[in-house]
Amino acid sequence: MKRFATATATAAVSALTGALVLAGCGSDASAAELSVNAAYMPQPISDSMAAGFLTITNEGGGKDELTSVTSDVAGSVTVHETVDGAMQEVDSLDVPAHGQVVLASGGNHLMFEKLKRKPRQGEKVSLKLHFAESGTLEVAMPVESATYTPKTGR
Repeated sequence: MKRFATATATAAVSALTGALVLAGCGSDASAAELSVNAAYMPQPISDSMAAGFLTITNEGGGKDELTSVTSDVAGSVTVHETVDGAMQEVDSLDVPAHGQVVLASGGNHLMFEKLKRKPRQGEKVSLKLHFAESGTLEVAMPVESATYTPKTGR
């Protein structure tokens, strides 16, 4: 009888350990899964500045943070928030788990400053979005007309 109880206890401990190991394997569910869509740049009017808009979607269970943006077309790219109608530069933007960040005309947006050349409608501008956890995402941002309005109204 004692031998049966020991074997049963050992089996229970083994089953519990196996369950914990499998639970640990599921930790990837807490990682961010980022994608970018609806990216565009209105053809700039200025020779030195341009705006950029896009949506960052996170289908993962972990949050992330957009920490910087770079592009070969600009000396610098800054991230701006619009709060109560006032635009202000920020160091980063949070990308929530199972959520998205929308950068749209009249709201949060990118500013391409010190343009090295003036992008023209029909071109694609390359940029890199740098995230705290997910590394870098490369985006080909189409240049649209200066009066372009996306179908989504953004």
